[in-house]
Formats: sequence, structure tokens, C-alpha cells
Amino acid sequence: MTSFGFGQELIDHAEGAILHTRDGREIVDFTGGVGVLNHGHNHPRILAARQRFAERHRMEVHKTYFSPYVAALGHNLAAVLPGDLNMSFLPNSGAEAVEGAVKLAYKYHGGKRNTIMRADISFHGKLLGSGSLTGSTQNHFAFPGIPGVVKFPYGDLDAVRAAVAEARRADGGCDVYALLIEPFSASTMRSCSEEFLRGLRELCTAEGIVLIFDEIYTGWGKTGTMFYFMRYPGLLPDVVTTSKSFGGGKSSISAYVAREPIFRKAYDSLTDALLQSTSTTYYGFGEETATAIEAVNIAVEEDFPAKARQIERILAPGLARIAKEHSTVIDEVRGAGALWGVFLKAGAVLDLVGKVAPGGLAKDPQFGTKLVTCAVIDELYRRHDFYTYYTLNGRNPFVVAPPLVTDPAHVERFLEALDATLAVGLPRLVMRFMREKVSSLW
Repeated sequence: MTSFGFGQELIDHAEGAILHTRDGREIVDFTGGVGVLNHGHNHPRILAARQRFAERHRMEVHKTYFSPYVAALGHNLAAVLPGDLNMSFLPNSGAEAVEGAVKLAYKYHGGKRNTIMRADISFHGKLLGSGSLTGSTQNHFAFPGIPGVVKFPYGDLDAVRAAVAEARRADGGCDVYALLIEPFSASTMRSCSEEFLRGLRELCTAEGIVLIFDEIYTGWGKTGTMFYFMRYPGLLPDVVTTSKSFGGGKSSISAYVAREPIFRKAYDSLTDALLQSTSTTYYGFGEETATAIEAVNIAVEEDFPAKARQIERILAPGLARIAKEHSTVIDEVRGAGALWGVFLKAGAVLDLVGKVAPGGLAKDPQFGTKLVTCAVIDELYRRHDFYTYYTLNGRNPFVVAPPLVTDPAHVERFLEALDATLAVGLPRLVMRFMREKVSSLW
């Protein structure tokens, strides 16, 4: 990403969805901080909460003092989430939350089951454990990881059932201790159907498998409901993970929240209580949890799901219209709420790309798509003042993911900018992009 214009620029300050560069430009941030900035940059209530904490000299963290911040945040998470998703643990990163959820599932079964299942297109982090549960094409190097990982095709319930049936112990019992799934895959813009998710719930209940929903990116209103799975009434995972916008764009904090019977069976004893930790040094750090409390308050009180639906009412028809008008260069558009992917066609410029960078094509079959997508991103930034990105997983969609505090007028202006950008023509955009990259080297 630093090969683009913004790789060489400095931001002076940022507010809401607007970045102000040192040289006086105003850039509209449509990356949403890759999931971190549902609240936008420097939300005034977030800043005020952190300032109050500092001005009152509140104590940060101490292992032997009760923390009102951890207690309040745990209470508020239980109030927001449905059913008996009541028990929270608060590490620092999304990957740690995933690993904590997996540890919980393994401990819940007392170490007597040895198989964990994840989807083929999954992205759950890059630590040794979470990385081994990630199906991204970025995983081209074999680090050691969690044993017993079995993958299944995303959204294929019959394949999941078959894989569970194969994972039988000699006594006929199920050997799967956890099934990990992203209800909405933000790195590929694919989503699970209601039938699939309810089918997973039924299967996991029948087999005693701990069902984990990874909502690290999609939580806190991004897709039009507070969490993606909550659009389906009565659907309940055993554990849900969250991070990114959970910290309001300021706090490095995550959580896994478990159903109370699952959590208590695993860790509700003096002997086992400390086994849950994925990180303890900064666990419950006061300013981080106080920030997250305010971030959750804002998401609820300002109705972030409704804000996402308002953005969708503009983006969905607008992107559909652009896709129809530019059908030779757009393959499809997918998304929900304020999280959308535009899949571009590289075919129109593959011959050109092959002449410019034949080695790149040989090494990476997605090179053409990436180059075309990068050219569009660069054009939007340089000539229309919109900051966007693309994912490094799946088919590398160009991502439209504005913060939930974005002015609807900016969403309308983005659609005009994208339309004008694609009207230039992909071959011309690619050649312009390549020339600018070459000239920047001199």
C-alpha cells in the first residue's frame, strides 16, 4: 500500500471521516481503518472519556485490586449480546481473542477432543495459533500451529457434516472440540446464509461442539446489525470474538464473550481460573477498558446499525448502477451495511500487464487483478481525494468501507468519483499508475 501516493505523505490531523494532510489536502477516508474506525477518527466522546480518565489520575491496572472498568465493560457486553453470552475475557488483539476462544473450547472438553474446524477462506489472525486457523493466500509459509485443524468449504453445510462424521474416535464419539467461522468474511466479502448458520448451530449442539463466531471486523454495527449473526433472531454461538472498533479507534482491546455454561465448565474454579489467559500484563488496562466502555455506549446510543443501513441505502443501489454501466470491468459487487467489495476484471488489461510485468504474472496468478485494483485506488486518491484499499485474501476485492459517522453527502460524492474513475478505462489507469510508479523511483 505504501507504493501509492499516500505512502509518501504525512497526515497533520484527522476528524470523523476526513484526513487533513500536511500540504492542506482533505482526504475522505473510506477504509474505515480496515474495521477499526466505525466511530471515525478522534470521536469527541472517545477523546473526552480518555481525557477524564487522565485528568482524574485513575489507576491503570493492578492484579490484586478490583477493576470497575473490567466489571462495567463485561456487564455492558452481556447487555448488548443476546442470550447467555455473559462471560467476557479482554485481551489486546483480535488474534488473541480467537486463540482465547479456542483455548476455552479445548478446555471445555477437558482435552479429550483433538479436532478443530475452520473454513477454507478464513482470516483469524497471524499468530502461530490463529495463523494456523487462517485460510488466507497470505499463508504461503508453513509456521508451526495448532494440531488437528480440518478445513471445510465456506458455506457448505454438507461438507461440514461430512467432516464431523469423519472425525470420530474409536468409541464413536465426536472428536471436534470447536468450529470457527466468520458469519461475514470481510476479507473476501462472502457471507454465510441463515440456513448454513442455523445448520451449524444444530449440528454443534447435537455433537457437543463449541461454535465460535469471529466478528472481529463486522461487530459494532458495520453490516447493519450490531453483530452480523444478530440479524437472525434466536441464533446464538457459544463464543463470539470482537476487536477493531470495539476500542473506538483509540484503544487496543479485544474480547471473547462466551455463553455462561461453557465458560463456567472450563474455568470456574480456583485451580483453572488463570488458565484462560492469552495475555495478562495489560489485561483490563484501565484507560483501554474505559475507552471501550464509551465506544460501546456510542455504538448503542448513536445507533450504529442504523447508520450502516443508511449508508447501505446509498451504496447498494449506487454500486449496482456503476457495476451495470461498467460491466466490462466490474465482475460483481457484494456487501452489507457499510462494508462492500467491488470485484474488478483484469482480463481487459492482461495482455498489457503481461508486457509490463511478465514476471509478476508468473509468480502471482492474481497479479493482474491486484494491479488493476491498485490503479483504481491510486486514481481515487490522487484525483478525487478518497482513501480506499483492497484485501489480500480471496479474489482481492476493492473495498468500500466508510466509517459509520460518514456524511451521506460524501458517500454520494464517492459514487461519482468511482464512476468517473472507471470511465477513464482500466488500460489507461494502469498505464498512468505504472508511469507514476516508475517516475517516483527517480
